[in-house]
Amino acid sequence: MRFFTAGESHGPQLTAIIEGLPAQMPLTAEMINNELKRRQGGHGRGRRMQIEKDQVLITSGVRHGKTLGSPVTLTVVNDDWKHWTSIMGVEPLADDVNPEDIKRQITRPRPGHADLVGGMKYGHRDLRNVLERSSARETTMRVAVGAVAKQFLCQLGIQTVAHVTEIGGITTNPDTYSGLSLDELRAIVENDPVYCADQEASTRMVAAIDDIKGRGDTLGGVVEVIVEGCPPGIGSYVQFDRKMDGKLAGAMMSINAFKGVEFGLGFKMAQKPGSEVHDEIAWSEELGYYRKSNRLGGLEGGMTTGMPIVIRGVMKPIPTLYKPLESVDIDTKEPFVATIERSDPCAVPAASVVAEHVIATEMAKAIMEEFRSDTMEGLKEEIERYRHYVKGF
Repeated sequence: MRFFTAGESHGPQLTAIIEGLPAQMPLTAEMINNELKRRQGGHGRGRRMQIEKDQVLITSGVRHGKTLGSPVTLTVVNDDWKHWTSIMGVEPLADDVNPEDIKRQITRPRPGHADLVGGMKYGHRDLRNVLERSSARETTMRVAVGAVAKQFLCQLGIQTVAHVTEIGGITTNPDTYSGLSLDELRAIVENDPVYCADQEASTRMVAAIDDIKGRGDTLGGVVEVIVEGCPPGIGSYVQFDRKMDGKLAGAMMSINAFKGVEFGLGFKMAQKPGSEVHDEIAWSEELGYYRKSNRLGGLEGGMTTGMPIVIRGVMKPIPTLYKPLESVDIDTKEPFVATIERSDPCAVPAASVVAEHVIATEMAKAIMEEFRSDTMEGLKEEIERYRHYVKGF
């Protein structure tokens, strides 16, 4: 399985093409739209979410609600395009139009964004050419692709959920949700304003977001993704680029504004002896091999262990501030305060949705690499045989 996304933030549409999905997998636009709606939610989102009501069109690869095995094309139209047709148009400018007269040109790069370095790399004097693609709007299609991947995983008995564990230094108490099933955790998270499973922490997070918005500043945080039902042995120890934790870490770090990742106990492992880090192995006739704890987050030696995969990512505060930081105009070289595009005081809840979907996508890709996946039924049979084998190993 592989995919590409395309489109600019204020262009006519966003597009993704997915190749390698098995045939006969149930897939509808509604399955994807439910996830796109979650990406646009969460306390702290800005005005763009009121403009765009993301709805996907499936324009290839699906017939009568099931995949064909051919490439699947997903499209999301940008409703705001009607206000940007002259600014972001595809056709060459007329001879009597001076490029410098085009509205909304940007020559003042925003600290923390791709503007300046992207302009240097691709030779753009109008930095809008950079920010239109580097915008987090691109994550719309990452979620759309991930929604397809989640449907694929669900068919195999693999579930995912994501939730917010920290915003602006306010952290959750894991004891409040550690005993919940994934279904129970998801039900709480999807009904919480910041997608948090700890009600007391959630209330404080909402207040912190409101406070920071009033001060013209922004907040970051930490999100956690949990994957349950994955069989052991996905990934490999034999080459560095086949290690599953490396693939998942790369997926998490590919999300806009993410700057750190950890599994299980994560960086707390540096504070503990080995006896309090590694997971003891046990066996039962009902479960086969399992771990008595899950401090390594479901991964050993670059492979899944069969325990829940637990991965966390940290998102920096959004760098577009309503009390903007200083920058330098690339034309005049004079200092200015940075320009402001639409901004959210906190997008951590939405980022948790993106994180869940990029992790689901990476898991789906890895499973398709491990098993023959021309048809959904054939894949189910192969994985069922493999589960039976590893249980009795």
